[in-house]
Amino acid sequence: MPGVFAPVDERDLAARVKAAAGPLRIVGGGTRSIGRPVDGAVLSTAGLSGITLYEPGALTLVAGAGTPLAEVQQALAGQGQRLPFEPMDHAALMGAVAQGGTGAPTLGGMVAANASGPRRFQAGACRDSLIGVRFVDGAGQVVSNGGRVMKNVTGYDLVKLMAGSFGTLGVLTEVALKLLPEPETCAMLVCHGLDDDAAIAALTAAVRTPFEVTGAAHEPAVAGAQAVTRLRIEGFEGSVRYRAAQVQAALADHGAFDIVADADATRAAWAAIRDVHVFAGAPGDVWHLSTVPGDAPGLAARVPGATALYDWAGGRVWLCVPPGRDVRADLAPFRGHATLIRASRETRTVTPSFPPEAAGVAALSQKLRARFDPRGILNSGLMD
Repeated sequence: MPGVFAPVDERDLAARVKAAAGPLRIVGGGTRSIGRPVDGAVLSTAGLSGITLYEPGALTLVAGAGTPLAEVQQALAGQGQRLPFEPMDHAALMGAVAQGGTGAPTLGGMVAANASGPRRFQAGACRDSLIGVRFVDGAGQVVSNGGRVMKNVTGYDLVKLMAGSFGTLGVLTEVALKLLPEPETCAMLVCHGLDDDAAIAALTAAVRTPFEVTGAAHEPAVAGAQAVTRLRIEGFEGSVRYRAAQVQAALADHGAFDIVADADATRAAWAAIRDVHVFAGAPGDVWHLSTVPGDAPGLAARVPGATALYDWAGGRVWLCVPPGRDVRADLAPFRGHATLIRASRETRTVTPSFPPEAAGVAALSQKLRARFDPRGILNSGLMD
């Protein structure tokens, strides 16, 4: 790849980082171009690929950061297992691949973005399943924490710090994850025509039942299409059938929810929710809100021209808005935070993608970056 550094292994990566004369832009699959544009030489992790340890009996997997996510998922499916947190694939939503990227989401990119999907409210985020990391810091030193080492010589929980750091603390070379069995089957409950407030009330009621709902999403009516509210139940066939009926009965006062027992249709519907297909190819910027579920409809209504998709029973809101609009100005202070996920380079240059940090947190973040990237060369400015 012309103009791209592509180290073949961890040692090569460490040498390239140590010898770097200027900023480096870290790229995995290139499908998650989130944050301020980064100027610098492109450093690809594609060569750091491959599953190095997979123990199905221990529900543990270790792989290179450049390993395609699809390769990992295929290996797990062969053993009836999965990643617990249902990682999102940003490729369709973002619609472009960054220079040096492979076009396929990678394990390292998933961890660096803490990418987590519809199951997060029930199974936790990516960082909650991450048990070990190896990475190269900004000085070109190899650092290992957790996983097979289980020794934290730095005093920091680097496993958790690296998840969501977007390559600003170090370049991931290897990650270790805990796994879960793949459910035998799944089903969904579907209701059409609910307005946003009624839908969020129904989803909230469903997830408060003891019947282990693992998906709760609502897509409002758009361009003549009817609003649709969905719930997902996973597990053994008999359990899914029983629990779906119990949730349906519990929601009798919230709307007419039909049970769809077709597992393939359920998986397809949730893949589309996970990857926000409704906004793929649609014009406009895309924002992600994390908030209190009951507040979600009111927040979406504050943003002129916005189209919404609600996930996590309203705790996550995806908004597609007119280009260049900073929704934080519309929302004012609210219980949660807003992150700019998709926008033009020009918009990302002038609009901070990540929510502002409190003074104490900002000071801590600055100290961490100074500790792990003293020259300020790793994805410099991306999270500013």
